[in-house]
Amino acid sequence: MGFNLADVFETVADAVPDTVALTYEGVDHSYRQLEVESNKVAHMLTAAGIGAAEHVSLFLKNSVEHVTTILGVIKIRAVPININYRYTPAELLYIFENSDSVAIVVEEAEHQDNLATIVGQIPTLRTIFVIGEITEQLSVAAADAGVDVRLFDPSGQSDERDFEPRTGDELWVLYTGGTTGYPKGVMWRHDDFFHKPLSGGNPYEDKPRKDLAEIGAAAKEFPGLSFLIAAPLMHGAALYSLFTFLTLGARLVLMRAFDPEKVVRSIEADKVNVVLIVGDGMGSPLADAMQKLKDEVDMSTLFSITSGGAIWSVGVREKMLAVKPDLLLRDNFGASETGNDGAFEVREDGTLAMPPTSKMTVVDEKLNVIEPGTGDVGMIARIGRVPLGYYRDEEKSARTFPTLPDGTRLAVLGDMGQVEADGTIVFLGRGSQCINTGGEKVFAEEVEACLHAHPSVADALVVPAPDERMGQKVSAVVAIRPDAPEPDLDEIQAHCRTMLAGYKIPRLLVVVDEIMRTPAGKADYRWAKQAALDATGTPV
Repeated sequence: MGFNLADVFETVADAVPDTVALTYEGVDHSYRQLEVESNKVAHMLTAAGIGAAEHVSLFLKNSVEHVTTILGVIKIRAVPININYRYTPAELLYIFENSDSVAIVVEEAEHQDNLATIVGQIPTLRTIFVIGEITEQLSVAAADAGVDVRLFDPSGQSDERDFEPRTGDELWVLYTGGTTGYPKGVMWRHDDFFHKPLSGGNPYEDKPRKDLAEIGAAAKEFPGLSFLIAAPLMHGAALYSLFTFLTLGARLVLMRAFDPEKVVRSIEADKVNVVLIVGDGMGSPLADAMQKLKDEVDMSTLFSITSGGAIWSVGVREKMLAVKPDLLLRDNFGASETGNDGAFEVREDGTLAMPPTSKMTVVDEKLNVIEPGTGDVGMIARIGRVPLGYYRDEEKSARTFPTLPDGTRLAVLGDMGQVEADGTIVFLGRGSQCINTGGEKVFAEEVEACLHAHPSVADALVVPAPDERMGQKVSAVVAIRPDAPEPDLDEIQAHCRTMLAGYKIPRLLVVVDEIMRTPAGKADYRWAKQAALDATGTPV
């Protein structure tokens, strides 16, 4: 059978209706409550004329309404579109246009006013739903554009589950982070979404659920574990986590925005067992908060911290383990285009290794498989359940999601790696972030992991800067911890030489107040490159 995510959620809600599904800002919401509210949202959307396969943009921070709107959209077989709420109006316009959104759900006044500046330029837009009060600026702009703007108010709607049958072929379009260009809409079939990002409803065993009855039965047996998602729901890693644990019948703890000290205090208050973060952007401040509050907060219920979607360095891990040595630290490898590919092993030198797996391989530029033990560097390719492609971008779809002569579909995202003799895949870094210094190739992530292990470094990005002799030189853009001594280039180089080959050592050090990242912790390499260029006096 084909799995539809709305069917999956409804099955779990029927199986464990009184289990707490969501704790938001200290308030509990049961599976039954989420089911009832999302049914009302679904009927509200239908009453506004939104139908199957139409696209609804969620321009929202974390909230209960964010969750029930996602569920309501997929219940009527429509397509949710995740929106980065920190985008500028120009970036927002690109996604609203590119996604063919017919409706937008928005809340905060600032976001409404940004939307007001572009509402007349979105050709497919018919309806805007506003959670809370509608700003005058949006009201006037929408009226001028002929767009219906109304309050998000599902209270008077039916809570019946009387929707059309679903098949599993429905689409979910997930927009990427856009750290190296405009975001792309990844088209997932619900059935593929269930089997790949959600691990077939069974992330702890390589044994996907066969049908809805098995999902319901497993939810009844699932232990009462609490998972805190620290990332915003507009981020792919958070969405994958949300549905993974709703599928299990677990309890999710959600906050309006990432606040590391608040996360630590929630561990005791909400009896959190697992915290999910996105790389060092969240991991580093969380480790600092754990250290600061270790004598105030009971963290005995916490047994695991899991990262996905960005590099999580050894230095940050060690800081967490210094506070709680029994923590299980898990680093998931994945992307918007592939979901969860498995867990990396972090070696002593900071390199990331994936045990032999049938889910991925390493290929050369002609998509030939690289033989184990050769030492050749190639592109890591995911195999099997991959997206249909990028929405409205056939060229990039063909390049990223090629099909081999035998019909096998791949996802090739630019991650570079090597295959050791036993089949272990060693992750080297993104090819797009590779620095060519005198013919030697340096992967930014490897140097960043080393920098994060320095006691004074709070955060770091590594980028190329022009060099007369070598073409490019390795440049470190770093932020220093409060009250920590600021290292000079000689000290940084001495530190890096303990872990890295000489040609990988930074030749330029740029100290900044803060490393610029997206709300979900993704690196802003364009900003970092500009910071390095400014430091060298190189014209843009």
